Amino acid sequence: MTGQRSSKMAVCVAVISKENYPLYIQTIPTEDDLKFHYTVHTSLDVVEEKINNVGKTTNDLRELYLGLLYPTEDYKVYGYVTNTKIKFVVVVESSNTALRDNEIRTMFRKLHNAYTDLVCNPFYTPGDRITSRVFEKVVNAMMLQDS
Repeated sequence: MTGQRSSKMAVCVAVISKENYPLYIQTIPTEDDLKFHYTVHTSLDVVEEKINNVGKTTNDLRELYLGLLYPTEDYKVYGYVTNTKIKFVVVVESSNTALRDNEIRTMFRKLHNAYTDLVCNPFYTPGDRITSRVFEKVVNAMMLQDS
């Protein structure tokens, strides 16, 4: 049934530091954990390339959404970068045609807001691995969203 497939919004959500090490990676299904680590890691080159091209071509650095980084046979990889160079990577299944660009943007906005709330927590040290249950709850809601 296709309705069940569309309820899985993202299969991997990652937060990458400005030094390109993972602060947080959540995957569904968990047995593909290593494959998604590799997918996220390889997307960082595309993220860096897009960041550098945006800086050269326009003066407007407010566009944080990088769009589709690259498609694979099974997945589409999307990127987003904050003003502080924290990178968000979301991987969705290629077969999920119900997911539109504005929904991906909304996912990144929610993720950015959750990250901002996390960084505002006085007990979180920026650059540390993210272990917040509130942040994880937001990510899980993005991954299993019912439409």
